[in-house]
Amino acid sequence: RVELRTLESVPAMALFAVTTFVLFRFGLDRETLEGSLAAGVLLATVLFAAILAINRIFLAEREQGGFDLIRLAPIDGTALFAAKVVALLVYLGALELVAVPAFAFLFMDEWTGLAPLVPVLLLADLGLAVTGALVSAIAVNSRARDLLAPLILLPLLVPVMIAAAGAAEPLLAAGGPSYADFGQWVAVLALYDVVFGLVGYAVYDFLLED
Repeated sequence: RVELRTLESVPAMALFAVTTFVLFRFGLDRETLEGSLAAGVLLATVLFAAILAINRIFLAEREQGGFDLIRLAPIDGTALFAAKVVALLVYLGALELVAVPAFAFLFMDEWTGLAPLVPVLLLADLGLAVTGALVSAIAVNSRARDLLAPLILLPLLVPVMIAAAGAAEPLLAAGGPSYADFGQWVAVLALYDVVFGLVGYAVYDFLLED
């Protein structure tokens, strides 16, 4: 609701993504991308756009005393963690509604690989949201939170990017999508999401106390 009123994060993320695609279009001097290069450009752009939202997801709690109110309320502290994960998922979904068509318009001749790409992006978004909410809660009380959050987050997201790129590469291949090793990479993404979701659930109360 706050984002709908202020429009601080999602428009900035979408503008960043579209601008990055334009820079890649002219920087690489290529009108079409395929395979691993296409997957890398798309997923890296989504990742760095997501960092804009992750850095701000706990800003209201920090500036307006929300953490203290959550601790005083008779609810499980992990409810805040779940709420922030859902909020980040909504942000990422809104971002990709703009970014994926922009990517296809700038770099793809055929859009047949976009439909099977949806589950890959959903699982990657869940990994970004779970890890981002956890790391942002750690970094929010630091003076260098805008620097600290990406430094902690990016190494943790390496498995997500590897698995998502591995699943997306055959879908964006020349000549139409194929499904070589698709299930294996999707399983890796799902496992990552489950593991970090459980870690966040287990440690979040302690993060609130600290």
